[in-house]
Amino acid sequence: MIGRLGVMLALAGTVAALPASGETLGDSACRNGGPAIRVDVAGLKDRSGGLKLELYPAAEADFLKDDRDLIKQGKFFRRLRVATPPAGPISLCIGVPQPGRYALLFTHDRDGRNKFNFWADGAGFPSNTKLGRSKPTLAQALIEVPHGVVTTEIRVQYLHGLGGFAPLKNG
Repeated sequence: MIGRLGVMLALAGTVAALPASGETLGDSACRNGGPAIRVDVAGLKDRSGGLKLELYPAAEADFLKDDRDLIKQGKFFRRLRVATPPAGPISLCIGVPQPGRYALLFTHDRDGRNKFNFWADGAGFPSNTKLGRSKPTLAQALIEVPHGVVTTEIRVQYLHGLGGFAPLKNG
């Protein structure tokens, strides 16, 4: 069983303060050369609430699983939460334990309640394939991380009526 210190270490670096304008938000892994993922966020509906990255093991059984369960099982999980910057381009950085394949989820928590609101919040994955009405798949979320820093753009998707989730037309 993983102890309290193990849980704290697993979650280390998950909440970050806003840096000066133009800097990457998140942990210092991008500045230190990685291994890490830099996410350039595109297509936000607005600048409300917060932004969140969640990094999962690249296994079907672990994808979108409750973080407490993953940590209890001794598996890797990392979360980064930041306030949505009021203006400018948005880049987030999340460190990984070692080079390899991971599953990455981005969410725009527009109401700031830290619970996904299907009707208002946005989501995205590295593949940028249209989510539609089905549950996201592991394949949509996979990203390969080298020894350094990999950069990916995630285009945020929001609910559009019966068509399901899709990027904004003007975003």
